[in-house]
Amino acid sequence: MDDYANLQMEIIIENKPITQEELEFEQAILPMKNMMFFPGIPTPINVERSKSIKLVKEIHKKDGIIGVFCQKDINENDPCFDDLFPVGVIARVINIMQEDEERTTVLLLGINRIRLESISSQEPYLKGKVSLLTDIYPPKSDKEYKEQLKTIKEITLKMLSEKLALPDFMLESLRRSKDSTYLVNLAFSTVDATAEQKQEVLAINDMKEQLNKLLLLIDHDVQLLEIKASIRRKTQIDINKQQREYFLQQEMKNIQEALGGNIHDIEIKKIKEKAAKMKFTPEQRSVFENELQKLERLHPHSPDYSTQMSYIQCIIALPWNSYTQDNFNLKRAKKVLDKDHFGLEKVKERIIEHLAVLKLKGDMKSPIICLYGPPGIGKTSLGKSIAETLNRKYVRMSLGGLHDEAEIRGHRRTYIGAMPGRIIQSIQKAGSSNPVVILDEIDKVGHDYKGDPSAALLEVLDPEQNVAFHDNYLDIDFDLSKILFIATANALNTISQPLLDRMELIEVSGYILEEKVEIARKHLIPNQLEIHGIPQGKFDISQKAIITLIESYTRESGVRELNKKLAKIMRKIARAIAEKTEYPKKLEVEDLFSYMGAVEYFKDKYEGNEYAGLVTGLAWTAVGGEILFVETSLSRGKGSKLTLTGNLGDVMKESAVLSLEYIKAHASQLNIPVGVFEKWNVHVHVPEGAIPKDGPSAGITIITSMVSAFTQRKVRPNLAMTGEMTLRGKVLLVGGIKEKILAAKRAGIKDVILSKENKRNIDEINAMYLKGLQFHYVDDIMEVLDFALLNEKVQQPLAIV
Repeated sequence: MDDYANLQMEIIIENKPITQEELEFEQAILPMKNMMFFPGIPTPINVERSKSIKLVKEIHKKDGIIGVFCQKDINENDPCFDDLFPVGVIARVINIMQEDEERTTVLLLGINRIRLESISSQEPYLKGKVSLLTDIYPPKSDKEYKEQLKTIKEITLKMLSEKLALPDFMLESLRRSKDSTYLVNLAFSTVDATAEQKQEVLAINDMKEQLNKLLLLIDHDVQLLEIKASIRRKTQIDINKQQREYFLQQEMKNIQEALGGNIHDIEIKKIKEKAAKMKFTPEQRSVFENELQKLERLHPHSPDYSTQMSYIQCIIALPWNSYTQDNFNLKRAKKVLDKDHFGLEKVKERIIEHLAVLKLKGDMKSPIICLYGPPGIGKTSLGKSIAETLNRKYVRMSLGGLHDEAEIRGHRRTYIGAMPGRIIQSIQKAGSSNPVVILDEIDKVGHDYKGDPSAALLEVLDPEQNVAFHDNYLDIDFDLSKILFIATANALNTISQPLLDRMELIEVSGYILEEKVEIARKHLIPNQLEIHGIPQGKFDISQKAIITLIESYTRESGVRELNKKLAKIMRKIARAIAEKTEYPKKLEVEDLFSYMGAVEYFKDKYEGNEYAGLVTGLAWTAVGGEILFVETSLSRGKGSKLTLTGNLGDVMKESAVLSLEYIKAHASQLNIPVGVFEKWNVHVHVPEGAIPKDGPSAGITIITSMVSAFTQRKVRPNLAMTGEMTLRGKVLLVGGIKEKILAAKRAGIKDVILSKENKRNIDEINAMYLKGLQFHYVDDIMEVLDFALLNEKVQQPLAIV
């Protein structure tokens, strides 16, 4: 806003009326050229004549008043009585705002209207006799006068908003003002009119008549403003779009040049400088330069420009043929792997072997490793340790729930919002062409109408094909052969067979109790102490308490749940330290209840052999191995009915049917009367019916339970078994042996029956896991029954009745 508006709105001065007695006999007179104002409005005046400059300075020093009159002829430099309009304003000099040799700017505040009676002196400046004029106001009940004031107020606000562009808050302040005299004076000062017209209004004593004259002037001024606004709007409409854009572009160009150059030219220059340092092959550089030339030919405001720029930036962001140097220190590698992870010997051995080959050969295609096993055992975090061992960059790709093939291969550039696939994005993020890439949860990849991502992974994970991996967006072959891909999975049955063939499978089995204790002591507890801000030495957990915590509050193959339970304890300890209350410096078994609550899991216990038909089996679950019990009971009935309960799957039901048919076929060998089957119904139940159970490994357990029920022979104590059986009585191998062995140890089992073919699995297991267990390898179901069933009877065998 300009200075005039500031002065109008910001200066607040007490303006008292003046009396005739206060006027001097010879009143100083200030003649003005073509300028006139009403009382009550502070107005800046430019004074240029020497007499006038001298006048305002003297009056300002004396804090006096002067009579201000407008000249009839603006060319007259030394006016006399006849050269001045007879009506003017008595004013006070508020301040001298600017002063120099040629011009002085003063701020005057009008007080009352006056009439010039005569001029008494010309030197050193004009002096004369003046008289006050009286304003005649209509009665308060005059509605016409009120409407006049209201109209002037509205029109004045409109003129002020358009002429001076006053802020909204100032306009609102004027709108709420009840000082009608101030608004009338403000309107008079704002209106565009000649000196004669303004003099005519100023000379009128009757305020109602004065308002009528003023309204005519204001209405004329408003009409002129509306005409100007209309012309301006029509002119703006006439300016076509191309002219407007040209003007804006020229302005932008000028701004960019002032800032150092065209922004698009600067970006392209930076791209060229970066490309000069890239390790492109001749073919790759040729493609890049062709694409860059396309970009340079495009207009910056073209829709294709941003698409092409994104593509060029994608190419530049990739680490073409840029590799990190591998660290071949095998001792350091073993030290790093052992420090970060307890156990996982097969994986560590495989990584050390890979390093050894790299050290001897200098270069080789990186293998595709798939770590599979139960959750929480450190498969994903192992990737970080491998990256640190090899001194490579580390990137993790979560594939869980992925169902769009374009997420792997990228979208073609013809699509809006196209972008490269996750493989290329991961390489950009890593900043090298040989990072360690973790393909997490590869068994949870889905597929729908958008494609099958697992099929797209076939090219990525094939060492013979990924030398020239083709991303749809990048459209330039990229070498993935130097990348060490490590996939993780909980189960293999959901992974397609072609994908499995391309990966080297390494089973990562669960931890035994002793391993979990060591992991808790060496890794989990120190880490949780640091996370919760508890200083070393302030708190510890005894080994017995750790064992109880593992057995009674967790049920898992890994240590993820154990880590959560330790965090729960640490939070309570941290609160006790913060509140300065008592807490055990070393947590013992008896303290666990107050920190963890009631026991959540009860240890799987062997249930004894007091009853015929109760046999202990071994099962594999996603969280590790467990023991299960198979119960068989007989009831009198006709038709040899077989009932199966316990939420069994189809395969397990078939095992039960198979077992009963085998028993019927070999009843004489098992000393079972043939007629028994027609008089007794068989009911097989597997407890914990809420949990689904399936698989062939319970085959020998079910048949042993049935034979025990039919013959009433006791089952050997502390015995568990696992194995699939055929209709011919052969015992076949099963999987998950290590997890099942750990479950047997937890339950206090001493003897385990397995297929002979599973002996190789036992030989691969560390001896510490096998301590306290005796293994019995069988080839035929009769061998199972001979060892598992004792000659001791629970009661008399069943008779044909």
